[in-house]
Amino acid sequence: MATTSTNQLESESSKDSTYDRIAEVKAFEETKLGVKGLLDSGVTKIPRMFYHTKVEDHTENTPNDSKFIVPIIDLKDIDTNSSLRVEALDKIRRACKEWGFFQVVNHGIGVEVLDEMICGIQRFHEQDGELRKTFYSRDRNKKVRYFSNGSLFTDPASNWRDTIAFFSTPDPEEIPAVCRDIVIEYSEKVKALGLSISELFSEALGLPPSYLNELDYFEGEFHLCHYYPPCPEPELTMGTSRHTDISFMTILLQDQIGGLEILHENQWVDVHPVHGSLVVNIGDLLQLITNDMLVSVYHRVLSRHIGPRISVATFFSSSFPQSTSKVVGPIKELLSENNPPIYRDTTIADIKEHYFKKGLDGNSSLDSFRLCSG
Repeated sequence: MATTSTNQLESESSKDSTYDRIAEVKAFEETKLGVKGLLDSGVTKIPRMFYHTKVEDHTENTPNDSKFIVPIIDLKDIDTNSSLRVEALDKIRRACKEWGFFQVVNHGIGVEVLDEMICGIQRFHEQDGELRKTFYSRDRNKKVRYFSNGSLFTDPASNWRDTIAFFSTPDPEEIPAVCRDIVIEYSEKVKALGLSISELFSEALGLPPSYLNELDYFEGEFHLCHYYPPCPEPELTMGTSRHTDISFMTILLQDQIGGLEILHENQWVDVHPVHGSLVVNIGDLLQLITNDMLVSVYHRVLSRHIGPRISVATFFSSSFPQSTSKVVGPIKELLSENNPPIYRDTTIADIKEHYFKKGLDGNSSLDSFRLCSG
């Protein structure tokens, strides 16, 4: 982003001491129409609540070098060909340690299912606003809810996106009719894929294939289905701020628009969309229990003039009360004299509470759980 844009924001902030962000956020929330509603109203300037006073660089700064290409791992025949499985495990091990992200192809979910999921989520967000409003809620007890910005009232700046979320396994009748069938089908298939990938993680760590699944860390999953409308002033805001995921693992379906970037070797690297692929990334909880053998890295989504961009993020994380109270810490089988514990034992509930309390502030949620060295 040009320096003049940052100066513009600082100048406006200093000369307008009467700006009431809370009032603007409340007025936006009361519409129950999200960012899409703003765009439909014909805005050509984004509301100030979306201004990021420290907007990150939007320039295309990924070096033109093969070492800055997010790994793509082919899962074809790995269940029947041992040499292909060993090769895939080696690639996963390196990708999880060096990148925290990779893409998978030939993962078993048909491209027609992926494409229809993207279309279904787009249909929901682009239906009549009065129909969307009936799903708008911030009630965490609801298994289906539509909202804009999960931590709208705590984040320092809002992001240019809306979301329809599905938690655990909703009653089919609770799911919007425009996307009901495909959400049910995709949810079943991506859950099965998540369990398969967790087995690969176990093997990559030198543990029995069923190890992570037996810990029930992947027993709960939820989907955040994002809609990023085209932005009139993308240089002033973000699609999603820099953050790490709280989950054990995230599987992401993204369309072909692009805009997802990860921080790798102090460079923002584009996660280039590959049609038919799925993006897999390590979450904070998996980094903690593997004692940094697998790493959760910062990522973000740029706002753009073009769009809409559609993505479906499936987070695998223990979500039931009996699981969130479970004590977690570095897996004992992975520790040694040369690999002492980096994190203290804590509960999933405490980690999640800390994560949501701090909001998308650009900092890792794991820092508060590290053991003091020396």
